[in-house]
Amino acid sequence: MRNAVSRRDFLKLAGTGLGTFALNPLGRFSSSQSPFMQFPSGERLGRVSVYPDWFYTEIKAKPTPNSSTVRKINDDDVIEWVREVIGTDAFSIDTLVAQGPSKTWVETPEGYIYGPHLQAVRNMANSPVASIPEGKAGFWAEVTVPYVDLNIDNPPFRTPSFRYISETGGVPRLYYSQVVWIDQIRTDETGRILYRWNEDFGRGYGYGDIFWADGAAFHMLTEEEVSPISPDVDPAQKKIVADTFYQTLSCFEGNTEVYFCKMSSGYGDFSTPIGTLAAWRKMISIHMSANTASDSGYDTAAVAWPTFISGEGVAIHAAFWHNYFGTRRSHGCINVLPEDAKWIFRWTTPYVSLEQTEMKMEWPNVGTQVIVKEPNF
Repeated sequence: MRNAVSRRDFLKLAGTGLGTFALNPLGRFSSSQSPFMQFPSGERLGRVSVYPDWFYTEIKAKPTPNSSTVRKINDDDVIEWVREVIGTDAFSIDTLVAQGPSKTWVETPEGYIYGPHLQAVRNMANSPVASIPEGKAGFWAEVTVPYVDLNIDNPPFRTPSFRYISETGGVPRLYYSQVVWIDQIRTDETGRILYRWNEDFGRGYGYGDIFWADGAAFHMLTEEEVSPISPDVDPAQKKIVADTFYQTLSCFEGNTEVYFCKMSSGYGDFSTPIGTLAAWRKMISIHMSANTASDSGYDTAAVAWPTFISGEGVAIHAAFWHNYFGTRRSHGCINVLPEDAKWIFRWTTPYVSLEQTEMKMEWPNVGTQVIVKEPNF
């Protein structure tokens, strides 16, 4: 039975996915079974990831909040994603989160789900390696399944969000697109290969929790996958323009726009800094946490592809915990889809390899220029 959870407690965990509180979660199988075989079939799937004030969302008969409900679906339920459609905005039922309503819905075989409530995922289980590559201390790996359960190796929990999830009867998880540092591999009694995730990857950037998880959930990243994009272009000709009114981000080489995506910038008291900034620090992945004892706090492990653009810790980074891109949503950073964050990470300077893990620059010798615009009216 799930414990009662207050809104204040939920807000402490904003950004962690919160799917471990699902009333009927998938993936609870014996160690001899592959949980990834139990997800729905389909090239594209959606994982329910709703705002902390709800435990569930609804499948509707039509793409409008006022249509009849087919059924309720819980956090971390995984459904087949047929296509995106334009319907009626759900601002009336999402007043606490939709800082700019979305009209995007996802069609499923059963009906329609409000698009911002779904993380687009795939279920691509891997053939895990049996040992750490020779001469390496570990490797970076990306989660390629909707989610994977974690088992702590060094209790008690140190990470605030994981500790809270455990105390309230949940199981911590990693989600599709998160990137983690794997430093050990073992085989369990059933012959399944398990990877060990070192949460602070030995550099003191996290709380120090260590977890084991099914190795089939992870794809080992290669240098080719993080290689620089357009390295022959003069770095001075590269520029990012982030528009906080339209909630869009554009990458330019000279006057040519070479990449475009939606974003979610800071909201309310956590507005994103306006002006001419610059990429100055980049990491493969980082634990982001602040003010965890307050209503406005957050705690999110394994935030992938952060490109820091101000000394206050503001970054362009992947967000797996919501799909509200195109609306203000963050605590000051610029949230983008994981695939967008990875492209930006590879395209901007300074360049960072897997071996480097991290790169810093000091003003005035900084990397790609980032112009954050606000409405001029």
